[in-house]
This record gives sequence, structure tokens and C-alpha cells, in this order.
Amino acid sequence: MSDDPVTFVLPGDVDDVMLASGGNTYDRRMCDVLGPRLRAVTLPGKWPTPDAAASCALDGALANVPDGSVVLLDGLVACGVPHVVAPHARRLRLAILLHLPLGDETGLPADHAERLDAKERETVRAVAAVIATSAWAGRRIVEHHGLRMEKVHVVPPGTDPAPLATGSDGSRLLCLGSITPRKGQDVLAEALAGIVDLPWTCECVGSVRRDPGYVERLRGLITWHGLTGRMSLAGALPDADLRTAWAETDLLVLPSRGETFGMVVTEALARGIPVLTTDVDALPDTLGRTQDDGVPGILVPADDAPALSEALRRYLTRPMLRDRLRTAARERRRRLEDWDAAAGRLAGVLAQLRGEPSWAA
Repeated sequence: MSDDPVTFVLPGDVDDVMLASGGNTYDRRMCDVLGPRLRAVTLPGKWPTPDAAASCALDGALANVPDGSVVLLDGLVACGVPHVVAPHARRLRLAILLHLPLGDETGLPADHAERLDAKERETVRAVAAVIATSAWAGRRIVEHHGLRMEKVHVVPPGTDPAPLATGSDGSRLLCLGSITPRKGQDVLAEALAGIVDLPWTCECVGSVRRDPGYVERLRGLITWHGLTGRMSLAGALPDADLRTAWAETDLLVLPSRGETFGMVVTEALARGIPVLTTDVDALPDTLGRTQDDGVPGILVPADDAPALSEALRRYLTRPMLRDRLRTAARERRRRLEDWDAAAGRLAGVLAQLRGEPSWAA
């Protein structure tokens, strides 16, 4: 890459710890590692459906970039406003970092999802490149939006080194992710209701501000099933408290209905913590396997509370299974890529864009 920084357009809440997300973490860690090679521009707004003022701010930010420059845009900011982005694609080399296709967000009304999907398709077809966070997500983008394979680049997240978790007696469960329908905490509540005869606690850590209605329904489920005091909604935690939660965790439970990568999976593995998650989208690949083909966790079907409950029961009642999974997680830990490697991949894509003309969709 040349000495001129690449402009990186980010949502305005990227540093709001109360709205923490994998996408925001990815964006900020890339900025941290690449340093002066990225010039972060944060734009407040209700993305991906901004008001006129936010759209004008994005238009102005792009207008200030010299002709022929490379610009990286977070997909949440770019993909809902093709009328803003597409005209600039004719003079700039635009790349979109697509953490999650807009129409794939769980719980959207069908007509709204279709409108967002159409806008995203128009946007990604106009720009020079699209960056996906997993091989699965890359294939999904190519097939869904009808893009050429060479236009879509895969840059998975890195993982920060972390100390091995000490855990407890095997009964401490952690569910880490924003409290939203996509993360499936409602399925987890139903599953935990089926194992109340066993000793366990489950702490759900993540933003409660992204979907307040869902949070209230989840609280109602917890009360209805008599899980109060055992399944807790801790909200987003400061870094120090999150490190403590990780250190005390025996099993990460991620009952997601869909994930384009699932960064919390590798965060758990970096601490030698096995993972119980769903066999959906990129999650089996993110969980991965050990060199002797062992799995450092358990995979269950998505949206299947009985299957999740049965898997939890097996984990909690079989010490030899817990030991085997913990050993596999520690072995998998040794083969995780760090953020320096991930940032190097991103830098390579941006350098390629500097030296090549924009590609047609």
C-alpha cells in the first residue's frame, strides 16, 4: 500500500460499548493494527436506513476523497443507500466490508428485508470489491447477488491471544452476543427449561439496546420458565468484567439462527473453552477441527430447543465428554490466526485495488 491512507467509513456507534457487535469489533481492530494506513471516518445515523442528513453526510465524506482513491465502507453504512454510493463508484475505487447482508437480519418484516436486499444488490454491483468475513459468507454473496467470484474477497477476523480459562466445575455457561432474535437466546431459554434438574448457571452478555422488544420477551420467557437467578441478562460488560466472565466460563453456548463468522467462537477457543453452537452458515467452519479431526465443541440444529437441551444435558452429566471437548478446544487454540494476519489480508486487498481498475459486476 502507498503512504496515503485509505478512508474507512464506519457507523457512528462503532465505539459504543453498549452496542458492541462483532462487526464493530472487526472494524476497530483493523484500524488498530493498520494504524495510519486507514483513516477512519465515523458517520452517525440510523444505518442502514438513514435520514436525509446522514445520507448527505456520507455523500459529503465521499466527495472529499480525491478521484481514483480507494475507500473502504462498512456495509451497514453503504448498502442501504445505493443512490449515494453508486455515483461515487464511478470515480473512486470503493470496497464494501459486508459483515451481514442487510436482508438476512433475523426478524425483519419480509417486505422490508426485500427492499434492503434490492438496495444492497444495487450497491455491491456498483463498487469495485466486496469483502466477506468467511468463505461461507463469500459464497453466499456471490450466489445471492450474482457477482463474479473474483470481485469478492474473504478476510476472516483475527483473534487476540488470551489466557486459558480456569472455569469451574463444568456448570458455568456463557452466551455472548447482542440480545437479538438472530442470536437465539429465546431458544436457549426454552432449552434450559428442560434441564432445571441439573446444576448450572447461564450468563447472557451483550447489548440489550439493539432490540428492546425482544429483550422484554426474553425476560418474560426467563420468568415463565422459573429461570430467574440461573439465566441472567448482564447486558454489555466493561472489558475487565468480560475478562472475568471468560475466565470463569466452562462452556460457550451460541444458539444463533445465522452467523457469517461468529467471532465469539474463536474468542472462546482462544481461552481453551469448548463451544456448543448451531450447525448453520459459517459456524461449523469457525468452530473447526483439531489435527486429528476432533471437534472442540458440539453442533446442534438451529432453532431446535429440544436438541440444544439434550446437548446441554450430555455436556453437564458426562465428565469425560467435558474433558475431551476441553482438550480439543486447547488444541484448536494453537492454530487460530491473530489480528496481524487478518489485517495483512485486508491490506493486501486494498493494495490490489490501488493498482487495478474497478471491476464490473
